[in-house]
Amino acid sequence: MATAAATRGLQKRHILVAMCFAATFICYIDRVSISVAVIPMAEQYHWSNTTKGWVLSSFFIGYLLAMIPGGWLSGRYGGRLVLGVALVLWSLFTLVTPIAAGVSLGTLIVVRIGMGLGEAATFPASMTLFARWLPAGERTRAVAFNLGGISLGTVFGLAVAGAVVAAWGWSAIFYLFGAAGVGFALLWFMLVHDRPAVHPTIGADERALLADCVDTAGAPHEPTPWAELLSHPAVWAVAVNHFCSTWLLYLMLTWLPSYFRDVQHLGIANSGLFSVGPWVTMFLCGNLAAYVADRMIARGTGVTAVRKIMQCTGLLGSSVALLAASQAATPGMALLTLCAALGLLSLTWAGFACNHLDIAPRHADVLYGFTNSFGALPGIIGVAATGWLLDATGSYTATFVVAAGVNVVGALVWLIWGTGERIID
Repeated sequence: MATAAATRGLQKRHILVAMCFAATFICYIDRVSISVAVIPMAEQYHWSNTTKGWVLSSFFIGYLLAMIPGGWLSGRYGGRLVLGVALVLWSLFTLVTPIAAGVSLGTLIVVRIGMGLGEAATFPASMTLFARWLPAGERTRAVAFNLGGISLGTVFGLAVAGAVVAAWGWSAIFYLFGAAGVGFALLWFMLVHDRPAVHPTIGADERALLADCVDTAGAPHEPTPWAELLSHPAVWAVAVNHFCSTWLLYLMLTWLPSYFRDVQHLGIANSGLFSVGPWVTMFLCGNLAAYVADRMIARGTGVTAVRKIMQCTGLLGSSVALLAASQAATPGMALLTLCAALGLLSLTWAGFACNHLDIAPRHADVLYGFTNSFGALPGIIGVAATGWLLDATGSYTATFVVAAGVNVVGALVWLIWGTGERIID
């Protein structure tokens, strides 16, 4: 009986993690679709590059504004409700994007901001669910698998969006992806549960397994202890590393196809094909690293040691790979070094990304919202700085060197102040 109950519990947790991954996957499909659609949109509406930049970056305005509120709402009302509502919200904004573009540029920008507001809740709400449903020995793998939705969603979104534009026009991307998001939201509410302590199929043996999880069933809402959190160096170490780790992520997300086209002289089709490799490598390496990290912890290695090994290896290793990529003379060598860069970067999923659940599991949602506010900044300043450096130097060498330097700073901060120990109850 105990074995059967444990199996049912494991199945419920697998469903939860799979649904969070799917939400992240859809999130990034919707996010990158504009990168493909903006080309024919600019031609139709006669936009300048500056206008295109406003359209592309307006998303991050809403994303930044709602990050901390999204974490607070998740802690207050539960990740199931908040992420489900967020799914509906950003999917509806995706659906009306073609209509907004036809009305005016200002209306389109407002819709893009609204989409950012919706997507901001994705990761904080997932953290809430992981803190309540997953024992400590499963959290690293869950976080890494969930973040794998970034890489696979990006690959899928870029590939499918191009085919849809060619077949039915740019507006079809938003109608197709928006409708898919609304449909998935219905499935989300059917399959995801928010409070395992009161779930009817939870038995005594599984409650024992979940003893280290956050149990808020029937408990009064606790205000976030901001003063205590922000006074601890470990929180700032996570925030700095969130910034440093996503600098390279956004660099690759926005400039990778252009690099293969402009530096390695590949055609548009081959540039897109080569760009897939690093993202697939990232997904595979990130999940492998998470499995290794959880195994190390299960065998007695300290959580702090595991987090530092993964984070510093990821940042410093990807720095070396970036410097090698800046000297790559052939498309094959460029592909190899950039696969290594993103593959090694994904080790940070077993470092800073799941550290919120180590140091403050009860407040992991709002804490993730706080640190991801720093993580969103490279989407604005990092992408803009890359464009400026390309114009100023005429090559990608400086952009790769800067990214490598940012990684080194993050690794040093993590070595000094990072910890895997709980800092607050």
